[in-house]
Amino acid sequence: MRKPDFANVLAILRREVPSRPTLFEFFLNDPLYRKLAEGTGWERGEATDGYRLLINAFGRAGYDYATVHGPGFSFPAGPVRQEQTRSINEGWVIQDWASFRSYPWPDPDAPDYSLLAAVAPDLPEGMKLVVCGPGGVLENAFFLLGYDNLCYLIADQPELAQAVCDEVGSRLVRYYEHCVRWETVGAIISNDDWGFKTQTMLSPRDMRRFIFPWHQRIVEVAHAAGKPAILHSCGQLEAVMEEIITEMGYDGKHSYEDAICPVEEAYERWGSRIAILGGLDLDFVCRSTPDEVRERARRMLERTRGRGSYGLGTGNSVPEFVPVENYFAMTSAALG
Repeated sequence: MRKPDFANVLAILRREVPSRPTLFEFFLNDPLYRKLAEGTGWERGEATDGYRLLINAFGRAGYDYATVHGPGFSFPAGPVRQEQTRSINEGWVIQDWASFRSYPWPDPDAPDYSLLAAVAPDLPEGMKLVVCGPGGVLENAFFLLGYDNLCYLIADQPELAQAVCDEVGSRLVRYYEHCVRWETVGAIISNDDWGFKTQTMLSPRDMRRFIFPWHQRIVEVAHAAGKPAILHSCGQLEAVMEEIITEMGYDGKHSYEDAICPVEEAYERWGSRIAILGGLDLDFVCRSTPDEVRERARRMLERTRGRGSYGLGTGNSVPEFVPVENYFAMTSAALG
């Protein structure tokens, strides 16, 4: 098993050259986690079991970190018809000022964040946690309001749309303030899908008004603690990439799709200014042969050798429908 060294992740996020090819993934899937962690004794009937599973799985797979959620914080929404393919117009619980005021806004100070430190004895030397959020500002806004409803509110009642975004954003800032305090945490991921295939979900003007100020605050929280901040956001974001880099100040960008902007192109366009993470198109990883996946991964590592600012992984994540042999073919390009 490869010895973890989080310094390689930090080098990538500083747009430097890591000491060896380095893997980066947002998340895998539960059967794969359990397969990877089998026999490690991670399950002890303790509150930290979930973290221990991820630490062992990511470590055995060759990563220098484990991605985890902070403990017990989320924005509850209403029921949806499908658990795996929910519509962004389902589950909304806020429609007017009365429902806004009656919504049980979660307290980001309530969870026991010390669980992030309690797993320190289980972290291999050189390994860190990378903490992601319970969704982001825009995602939680349209889960609470419904996407179509949010668009109508921006036109008809912008004060209410602003109030919802501010309540979500301020709580996410506080959540990350708690998470970055712990020595076990090496970086954060601010996960907030902003785009469709051809454009941002809201106009760039509305993104700047309602969403981006809170992301700037999240990055400031991470940087104030001396830790980098990664944006995971899907979709066509070309119209706002300059702001992601210069205004918000993210250190790395994750999530790429060949139909929007292949990772090879993204690296050449932006890799000298922001770390490019993952990027092997998920459809390609699913439909190709293991040899084809391994070859594209190898070529991407060749492209970035000596230039840095890149971590190898999929364009989005590793859900259960990804062929396991293709996933391991990809990682083998970095692990040798």
